[in-house]
Amino acid sequence: MPALDDYVRRRTAHYDLSFLSADPAFVHAHVTLLGPWLKHPTQSDLDTVASIVAATEPFDTTFATFDVFPDGLIHLRPDPDTPFRRLTAALVTAFPQCPPYAGEFPDPVPHLTLDRCADGITPRTVEADLRHLLPVRLHVDRVDLQWWANHDCHVRRSWPLGDVRGTVEAPSRLVRRQR
Repeated sequence: MPALDDYVRRRTAHYDLSFLSADPAFVHAHVTLLGPWLKHPTQSDLDTVASIVAATEPFDTTFATFDVFPDGLIHLRPDPDTPFRRLTAALVTAFPQCPPYAGEFPDPVPHLTLDRCADGITPRTVEADLRHLLPVRLHVDRVDLQWWANHDCHVRRSWPLGDVRGTVEAPSRLVRRQR
């Protein structure tokens, strides 16, 4: 979600600078499909993800609807959200030992996290900050395996949707293939 990445980076920096990534492939504004996932995936695990992603055609979605989860997480919901739900369901089926959000939410809702309710931070203030950018239309054409750790946020793998050729790797980082 490049259009909202600057905003999400600023909000991430507000809470914890150690979660800002220097990796140019890393996108802070994202929709989580499955997390937490395997800390040390095998090649077979990665191949399973590749086949799920390859079986999914690229799709278009729009982010315009603000919402708040009961815990105060302010987010945007994609419309349609069905392709995200299908990808999550396929990944959960393949990796039942990794329920989304450690099983805390039985029916995970696809979303893009923007901020959290706090003093001076409300859905209205966030909406006012982003009104000039919305709606954001996005062509979803890849799935990234992102690693989130203090001072070490980076992309580990990237798979193009609908592409049976799989990933392209660079010696130290994965790079996105240009189409």
